[in-house]
Amino acid sequence: MRVMVMVKATSESEAGKMPSTELLTAMGNFNEELVKAGVMLAGEGLHPSAKGKRVRFSGSERTVIDGPFAATSELVAGFWLWQVKSMEEAVEWVRRCPNPMEGESEIEIRPVFELEDFGAELTPELKAQEERLQAEIQAGTNEPR
Repeated sequence: MRVMVMVKATSESEAGKMPSTELLTAMGNFNEELVKAGVMLAGEGLHPSAKGKRVRFSGSERTVIDGPFAATSELVAGFWLWQVKSMEEAVEWVRRCPNPMEGESEIEIRPVFELEDFGAELTPELKAQEERLQAEIQAGTNEPR
C-alpha cells in the first residue's frame, strides 16, 4: 500500500525558519534508510504558505486566494510518499523518524487510493487511461514544462 506521510507545519516553519544542519543530517540519514528499505517513493519539504496559493471552486467559478493561510496546525510543511505493507509498518517508520521540528511537531499518515478502491465507477476505459498515464510518468516520457 502507498501512504502519504505529511509533516504538519508549525509557527516556525510558517515563518520560514530553516532546519539546523543537525536536523538536515538526521533527516538525510533517515531518508537514506527509507530508500535502502525500498519504502520511499518521494519526499520534499514545502515553502511556507505565504508563498502559496489556493484555488476555491464553486460550481464553474474559480477564486484564487493568496497565502499565508490561517490554522497553521492544518498546514503541511513537507511530505513523503511511501510504499509499505501496512499502516502499522508506516507507523513504525514514523516512530523512527527524527522530530522534524525543533519543538513539538506532528506527522499524519494517510493511505493513497489505489485503482481497485474506486469500484465499478472506474470503467475499463478509465482504468486503461490511468494505467497508461502512470506508465508514462514512470518512463519519464511525459513532456517537461
